Amino acid sequence: MIMSETTKCPMYEAKDYKSDQYVRWCPGCGDHAVVVTLQKAMAEIGIPPHQTAVISGIGCSSRLPYYMNTYGFHTIHGRGAAIATGVKTANPELSVWLASGDGDSLAIGGNHFIHAVRRNIDINAVLFNNRIYGLTKGQYSPTSARGFVSKSSPYGTVEDPFIPAELVLGARGNFFARAIDVDMKTLQECFVASARHRGFAVTEVLVNCVIFNDGTHKNRSHKDIRADRTITLRHGEKMIFGKEKNKGIVLDGLRLKVVTIGEDGYTLDDVLTHDAHEVDPTLHTMLAMMGTSDDMPVAFGVIRDVEDICYDQAVTQQIEEVRAQKPGIRKLEDVLMKDAYWEVKE
Repeated sequence: MIMSETTKCPMYEAKDYKSDQYVRWCPGCGDHAVVVTLQKAMAEIGIPPHQTAVISGIGCSSRLPYYMNTYGFHTIHGRGAAIATGVKTANPELSVWLASGDGDSLAIGGNHFIHAVRRNIDINAVLFNNRIYGLTKGQYSPTSARGFVSKSSPYGTVEDPFIPAELVLGARGNFFARAIDVDMKTLQECFVASARHRGFAVTEVLVNCVIFNDGTHKNRSHKDIRADRTITLRHGEKMIFGKEKNKGIVLDGLRLKVVTIGEDGYTLDDVLTHDAHEVDPTLHTMLAMMGTSDDMPVAFGVIRDVEDICYDQAVTQQIEEVRAQKPGIRKLEDVLMKDAYWEVKE
């Protein structure tokens, strides 16, 4: 930590959020990029480490709290969202982060996850998606593709995967961002935007598992093809991509379409401008679903960022209102023992 010469306020550096614990992820694991980027993002945000809490479930990604010089809680499988909800509701002044994997949040923890999204609790969720159970040595996960061969599906899975964006937006999510482990610049932008958003903010990070699912995102991560296979969305900017920056996204009837600017009569004016703050989720859903079952580019960056009432703020406000209206009620016992109770006599 250093002091600003102009404001005389503390200015934090990434190292201020780094713990003294040895990082035990496999060499080459995409999770390394996530923790380093998160520490940089926290320094940019400027919330002190002692006002930050990182909660996790179980899995490779859930080791993240050990590597953060903040408050932390390594909970049980699938329950990170539930614990994070309690932490934020009881301590609304804390900046709360949830670290969880595709198996942790979308399988055993799916119910907790979707209701945390629906309630719009002010939590920053980092969803590590490597399409595999890595900690338990290579079983297919809820995001593994149909036909995926693993130790628990030796002849290939016979089910379709969850698309995290579709699940989040279907649960009335107001913030969704996506990034990939090899693009730390965009990932940091997503984390910073997540922290500044009031409400449940999900950032899906496509990470590589070099041991059990190596190359699972190679069709969008390899540097030779990334520019043509992905598009980074930024609020207020044209949806342009490609190595030559000559491709754009347009709306063709009720479908999105890739065009080459300057060909077939299409100009820059025809290309859509990204509006992350649009309340209607229809276009955000279409953008988030690109590249999942078609040849459209996969969308990275902040796709949706809409403000709404936060659960934790509403709870705090309700408590204050009740205390003002009923001064005699100060704790749970007062509620339970007032008026509605029974006396049993022999």
